[in-house]
Amino acid sequence: MNEELKALIENHTWSIVSLLDGKKVVGYHWIFKIKFKSDGEVDWHKARLIAQGFTQKFGIDYKETFAPMAKMTTV
Repeated sequence: MNEELKALIENHTWSIVSLLDGKKVVGYHWIFKIKFKSDGEVDWHKARLIAQGFTQKFGIDYKETFAPMAKMTTV
């Protein structure tokens, strides 16, 4: 999870800004998955930060969408 967050920051995926008056913070949660090779061995771990966008309104809270992902390999 820390590596995913570091990748999002290094790629300038977002900027930290002050919350505007009258606006609410959008919630989020992490999704974790383990990806396996065909023989059942662990291939890599995957973590995604998901915004709870159902609380937002298009044109008011956002104008575009995307799903940032970073593949992390383990040794």
